[in-house]
Amino acid sequence: MVPPELEAEPASASDLFGDRVDLARSFANELAVRGEELGLIGPLEIPRLWNRHILNCALVAPLLRPGRVGDVGSGAGLPGVVLAIARPDVQFVLIEPMERRVDWLTAEAARLGLANVEVLRARAEEAKVSPRLDQVTARAVSALSKLIPLTVPLVRSGGELLFLKGASVGAEMDAAAKVIRRMHLTDVEIVTLGEGTVPDVTRVFRATVD
Repeated sequence: MVPPELEAEPASASDLFGDRVDLARSFANELAVRGEELGLIGPLEIPRLWNRHILNCALVAPLLRPGRVGDVGSGAGLPGVVLAIARPDVQFVLIEPMERRVDWLTAEAARLGLANVEVLRARAEEAKVSPRLDQVTARAVSALSKLIPLTVPLVRSGGELLFLKGASVGAEMDAAAKVIRRMHLTDVEIVTLGEGTVPDVTRVFRATVD
């Protein structure tokens, strides 16, 4: 049974997920039912689960390339599971250190039939991925100055970092300027997605790994 406080599914969900919207709906419902109990989301997030979380992640799907994408600190599956639903043509490695979250991710990937998902229990700095990843995503993990050095070693030359960030991403990027230079990142930009489509736009820090 879906909690009555779960936000009504926005009309834009069908546009973002297409013929896979049923999977997104099933994931949102399960997260609303079990997310607080498992420590994945707080109770205040359920009434805004679709717009603030599910759609916020789904907007990133067009930035992904066919290949292997790692999601660092995947947690509740935001954005990893959401993107795996939206992009079945992309292979995902969900990297998460906490056992109960790994169990959740593994169970949801199986329940939803996501054959394009692998779950790896590890911290980003300890994760062993071979070959290196084409892209890495992360959402609400840590500041750019810490996140960039943790994730660059996971990505092949020419691959990309795609980090979902809040309204202060510009200030974060300025604070990480030395790290960005030291890690030889290029094509560094902030991409804003969803304007005119969803109430809360998605801001993505995007950079190419040399």
